[in-house]
Amino acid sequence: MKTALTARAVPVIRKGRARRVARSSLGVASLYLLMSAGALIAGFPLFWMVTSAMKETHFIFIQPPQWIPDPFAWDNFPRAWLGILPFFTFLRNTLVISLGNVVAVVISSSIIAYGFARLQVRESGVLFILVLATMMVPEQVLIIPQFLLYTKLGWVNTWLPLMVPWWFGDAFHIFLLRQFFLTLPRELDDAARIDGAGSFGILFRIILPLSKPALAVVAVFTFIYHWNNFFYPLVFLGDRESYTLQLGLNLFRGRYSIHFGEMMAVSSLVLIPVVAIFFFAQHYFIRGIALTGIKG
Repeated sequence: MKTALTARAVPVIRKGRARRVARSSLGVASLYLLMSAGALIAGFPLFWMVTSAMKETHFIFIQPPQWIPDPFAWDNFPRAWLGILPFFTFLRNTLVISLGNVVAVVISSSIIAYGFARLQVRESGVLFILVLATMMVPEQVLIIPQFLLYTKLGWVNTWLPLMVPWWFGDAFHIFLLRQFFLTLPRELDDAARIDGAGSFGILFRIILPLSKPALAVVAVFTFIYHWNNFFYPLVFLGDRESYTLQLGLNLFRGRYSIHFGEMMAVSSLVLIPVVAIFFFAQHYFIRGIALTGIKG
């Protein structure tokens, strides 16, 4: 009797498993289909920019669109980068500002986040809320007071307004690092203090080496923000020799607005460092995003 029931149950179990596998496969296929559609939609502007960079201007806006350049206008790249505006100077300026601010934000935000995560101070909760509240203030609201202050200090038309404030931390990155530091066991701090380490010793010898994923996220976010920053350089920089790449692109558009092929060529070149950073740092980047916020 038991053998007969088992024999009848086996096909039912197999059918149930087959249905679950089919549903799971259908769900995975649907997910990949949605992701592919989203990737195509998000990547279309990039595709249009790159293909337009290899076309003559009069081929860019023809109807129907010419998706594959014919002929390829490879000379758009050297002609735009070398022949119209001093983009090597703009590149140097942008690298100095971006990399300098990466160092500033990583160091300052790490120290402040360590204080909020590890030091037991009665007012730390209120101070942390005040830090987060600064994220709700639009940058445009602060630009006039900042401009008046930097004018009094004689910093306008220099890189100082673009670099000095970042040595005082950034609210978003302070929050990000604090959340990550809270996931690290406090026993490590206690063991280090027994060995005679102070707060800065614990931070730089124990906490930061264990926080490479979070630090990578902060570095990537900071670099991309300052690499693409247009508003603050536009306000504070007046000398063309101190311009960044984004201001250079704006000059190119304003003065040579009919040469869309050259404009797209320079835009494609400017995008290369950002894509390269995401490609080489994606492991740390994804891991840092996943681990941050595990503990509040």
